[in-house]
Amino acid sequence: MRCAILGFVAGAWLLQTCADLPGHAVLMACMALALVLAVALRGPLRAALAGALLGFCWAALVAGLALGSGLAHEDEGRDFTVVGTVDSLPNRFEQGARFNFRVERTEGSGRRVPPLVALSWYDGLRGGSAAEVLPGERWRLTVRLQRPHGNANPYGFDYEAWLLEQCVRATGYVRPAGEANRRLDAFVATPGNAVERARFGLRERILRALPGKEYAGVIVALVIGDQRGIDQSDWVVFNRTGISHLISISGLHITMVAGLFALGVATLWRRSFFTRAQLPLLLPAQKVAAVAGAGVALLYVLLAGFGVPAQRTLYMLAVVALALWFGRIASVSHVLCAALGVVVLLDPWAMLWPGFWLSFGAVAVILYASVGRIGEPESGWRGALRAALRTQFAVTLGLVPLTMLLFGQVSLVSPLANAVAIPLVSFVVTPLSLAGALLPEPLCGWLLAVAHSAIELLARLLSWLGAQPLAVWTAPQPPAWLFGLALAGTLWMLAPRGWPHRWAGACAWLPLLAQAPTHPGAGEFSVTTFDVGQGMALLVETQHHRLLYDTGPAYALDANGGNRVIAPYLRARGIGAIDAMVISHSDTDHSGGALALLQAVRVKWVASSLSPGSAIARAAPQHVHCAAGQRWNWDGIEFQMLQPSAASYADFGLKANARSCTLRVAGPRRSLLMAGDIEAAQEAALVSHAAGMLAADVLLAPHHGSGTSSTAPFLESVHPSIGLFQVGYRNRYHHPKQQVFERYGAMGIRRLRTDESGAVMLAFGDQVTVREYRREHRRYWYDSP
Repeated sequence: MRCAILGFVAGAWLLQTCADLPGHAVLMACMALALVLAVALRGPLRAALAGALLGFCWAALVAGLALGSGLAHEDEGRDFTVVGTVDSLPNRFEQGARFNFRVERTEGSGRRVPPLVALSWYDGLRGGSAAEVLPGERWRLTVRLQRPHGNANPYGFDYEAWLLEQCVRATGYVRPAGEANRRLDAFVATPGNAVERARFGLRERILRALPGKEYAGVIVALVIGDQRGIDQSDWVVFNRTGISHLISISGLHITMVAGLFALGVATLWRRSFFTRAQLPLLLPAQKVAAVAGAGVALLYVLLAGFGVPAQRTLYMLAVVALALWFGRIASVSHVLCAALGVVVLLDPWAMLWPGFWLSFGAVAVILYASVGRIGEPESGWRGALRAALRTQFAVTLGLVPLTMLLFGQVSLVSPLANAVAIPLVSFVVTPLSLAGALLPEPLCGWLLAVAHSAIELLARLLSWLGAQPLAVWTAPQPPAWLFGLALAGTLWMLAPRGWPHRWAGACAWLPLLAQAPTHPGAGEFSVTTFDVGQGMALLVETQHHRLLYDTGPAYALDANGGNRVIAPYLRARGIGAIDAMVISHSDTDHSGGALALLQAVRVKWVASSLSPGSAIARAAPQHVHCAAGQRWNWDGIEFQMLQPSAASYADFGLKANARSCTLRVAGPRRSLLMAGDIEAAQEAALVSHAAGMLAADVLLAPHHGSGTSSTAPFLESVHPSIGLFQVGYRNRYHHPKQQVFERYGAMGIRRLRTDESGAVMLAFGDQVTVREYRREHRRYWYDSP
């Protein structure tokens, strides 16, 4: 059975790597082959192969059903009047709220709308306010929708896969429609709505009891699993200290609550609730405790939003409860495999996320390092402490290869941080938070205040630990063979006593931890054009230097192209420092991620057209104004600033676009021109005064291909073979303009758009080699360009 389950998981994982879903004929053949294997072969290999085929077919079937309810291409940008219910916990932000909306019917249109859509509702619209939206309410709304689309970058978060996992097949926003946007029913009674309304009530209760408190979002995450109220800066600290697994409803918390409740019920049952009913004669207390513990775990997991770690714990507890109920002995490996199989059966996309691997990996490491080991049983608090320390040691070592594979870094202070955080969060903060969320006033406020104070003290310690120079070890994310080598060394280190030279397993880590970031060869350079939506951000790399041109847009107060796209990419490649950063001008779609990046990586100097008093200029270690005539050479690659003129800074009437830093990067054979948001007047000036320096093989389309740029004389002077358009999907500016895009095509220029290609990687050597992320990393849930 275990081999069959592992095969099932492997087959489902294989489906998630496919560029297209298999056809019906392929699925029927796989099913037939699985049946033949089940009948013709014996042993674990037969079970694993049959399970793999079934897992592949099951994942394909579930994916096909989910994709079948998508929004039609021709309906994107069209207004619909829909009636339905608020299906999730609203996520409040400064301008409004976001929530999932389950559509019951569409009015006044014969077009089909997906049954579940994700909506944003911005405040200030007539006919209602986003602040009024509560889970379970029925609303009539006028909405504008589009198909799911997210940024596609190496090592980046796959938003489209995440939406598919939630069965959300369209996104959009509520349109201003007067009285057409109105609430129809205060509550629609369904189990799902009841759970979400309960989660909402607990969240609001906690936030009212802790008004303006810095870590109120952490308390909310521990009670209902909603982590969206935690600041990005706090996540940086939690990740650097390796305790982010605790800042949610973790498996440890669920097991603790379920165990305590089961113990209490069993005690009362044995005493027949202090009556003469003699209840243990009717049903053994052990069975009652198992059912009670599993039931409480289910309720807690529902409050947690049904995340993978919570699911894993629930299913493991359910298997144990069933084993107790039927009087069967369940081995720990059977319990773990059963939980693994149920998670993948219900959610074939779960394995796309780090939490899946970390959750099951941690439990597998604990089982490998403890179950079946021969030794004297230890009792008392000293024995419990030693057992806890051994478990923490095993998990810390065991997850190093997996953490490096998933994140490209490992926290060196994690053992110390977890030694303090695990008992404090699990046995003090979480119980106080749960009791405070459920008990009446004034106990509610008192308990939550104490829990918040404990988190506040912990955060101070973690901030100090995370600020240490050697708090985190970073290296590029390893290839599969290097990960396998490090994993083998880890298993050797955690082997039972008596295993020869266990310490030698650490040698297998050396290639993993000592990797260096890759770089172009001598006389060559490479460019990564990030998919940041409607904005610009390019990383230029020579043999020994790196330059970042623009930093992407600001998406929200604490979300931007810097911390959501560029920093994860740099971290995954093991890049901790950048030699230079050029911010072309002050528009937030170019400068929105600069401050976040200045905090995340070391930057030697910044060049921009910003005023010296701007926040970015003040935060830079060294700041200079871009000015025509500046030039420098890195590793045989020439960098030359062509625009703006030094005199332009005295003209206060110029728009920010007119002062965009225009940078040309030239190798011995190939070159690139990055023109920011210059417009026709600046293009004409460049053609007039610097025509001989404009020629380039690749042109970053000025102003995203707007109608005020990319004039014919300018394109003729540059004469590129490739034009890059960094644009957002269905952006409100309609960039690139159709006539401009066609102008590039008429001149024989190959056109690449980040909204269609994702990130574009270019290598400049004897030729310009182009790689498009969406084509290389094609998955069945991506829309075809």
